[in-house]
Amino acid sequence: ATEQLNVLKALDVAKTQLYHFKAVVIAGMGFFTDAYDLFCIALVTKLLGRIYYTDPALNEPGHLPANVSAAVNGVALCGTLAGQLFFGWLGDKLGRKSVYGFTLILMVLCSIASGLSFGHEAKGVMGTLCFFRFWLGFGVGGDYPLSATIMSEYANKKTRGTFIAAVFAMQGFGILFGTIVTIIVSSAFRHAFPAPPFYIDAAASIGPEADYVWRIIVMFGTIPAALTYYWRMKMPETARYTALIAGNTKQATSDMSKVLNKEISEENVQGERATGDTWGLFSRQFMKRHGVHLLATTSTWFLLDVAFYSQNLFQKDIFTKIGWIPPAKTMNALEELYRIARAQALIALCGTVPGYWFTVAFIDIIGRFWIQLMGFTMMTIFMLAIAIPYDYLVKPGHHTGFVVLYGLTFFFANFGPNSTTFIVPAEIFPARLRSTCHGISAATGKAGAIIGAFGFLYASQDQKKPETGYSRGIGMRNALFVLAGTNFLGLLFSLLVPESKGKSLEELSKENVGDDDTIAPTGV
Repeated sequence: ATEQLNVLKALDVAKTQLYHFKAVVIAGMGFFTDAYDLFCIALVTKLLGRIYYTDPALNEPGHLPANVSAAVNGVALCGTLAGQLFFGWLGDKLGRKSVYGFTLILMVLCSIASGLSFGHEAKGVMGTLCFFRFWLGFGVGGDYPLSATIMSEYANKKTRGTFIAAVFAMQGFGILFGTIVTIIVSSAFRHAFPAPPFYIDAAASIGPEADYVWRIIVMFGTIPAALTYYWRMKMPETARYTALIAGNTKQATSDMSKVLNKEISEENVQGERATGDTWGLFSRQFMKRHGVHLLATTSTWFLLDVAFYSQNLFQKDIFTKIGWIPPAKTMNALEELYRIARAQALIALCGTVPGYWFTVAFIDIIGRFWIQLMGFTMMTIFMLAIAIPYDYLVKPGHHTGFVVLYGLTFFFANFGPNSTTFIVPAEIFPARLRSTCHGISAATGKAGAIIGAFGFLYASQDQKKPETGYSRGIGMRNALFVLAGTNFLGLLFSLLVPESKGKSLEELSKENVGDDDTIAPTGV
């Protein structure tokens, strides 16, 4: 058995100070941009349909064909999945900091390129938009394991959950910022270039200026991320990577002495001798110690994202079906965009953002396990509360009840598994596999998001009258029952998740003790 290194002890017991908050802002701005980039596309898909797929001969505004809609919504998620696996592995091989700046540059460049998609013809614009959104997603994917690992390795053990949750909570502000930018841009263009509703003049209801609107919205999210690039590059490598993986305890001690602004006594411990471990991801030893943990983190994140992304990416379709947004032909293109953004802003403001910050406030008091269990339980209950009386809730005059219940499912997703599934994998695995295992867990989650994004679009189609280009589905009500079942499965798999509150990372991953010890799941 070995004891914890002095530099790591110093980090674990360090008082909360300025560098903690600086790290939250630097890592959090990446997540702000991630959320903005991933979810802003949901705001503009109806506008893209009107601009590029309106047929003057038909009596309805154009909408994206089924395959194009699925590609535009899902391609960034595919890129994110690949990025999580690749950068997660790279973060353990080359260091967290060395690849951290590259992910940000990739996000900024591809976000700008997405807005500059070539031409005015549907095929060219959609093709290039999908291409650049895949690589945008690739950069976004890298931010997940790197930001989580950096924050967990910088934080003290008492408030570690709070700081990792605060980084992730910036997603909520990113989603809200996306709706605010859309409201401002669409309002400005509506007043500068008034247009009649579709049913009066189909061609004039779109207006040539609308093509600028979605491009501005898609590109705008890069600004906050670009501003933090310099600070990302100035951050020192985490002490746990430098000492436990690179084997340079002298450098780790020097770096953290500057960060903590205090003298830390040096130790001359080389590389893997700090932990005494050399086994890898595919070894029997890893499966013995962490196999159940990896099953817990991957399965719960997968099941959460099936429900979370299907709800988030298709809010506009749900709002239209319950009559919260008027029929498309009664509005011009920019008015429809404005109304979709306003509806999503309300859900973000009342459900999404508060949920994230409730997690920040209570994660180190209640603990990860109980917050995750409560979140999945409440999501199941509220999803059933929408699905059972669905036919009643969608009738005129009952929309308020629907929106309140829908907002509550978002609140408990974020004050629940959407936050905890991000936090736990950054704490319970050994340093040399931490970023990789977080990447694997996150990528499994994104596989769930892809199933949610593609599957919900088709499954929620009406059993008798599906939208043009879609086959018959099981209907919105039955699709909500499926999501309730998914949440319940997430609740069951959450019983395998270990509680990591108040423990050092080395204690959790058993890097200080003999090989035979393991952490038992909380619920077993």
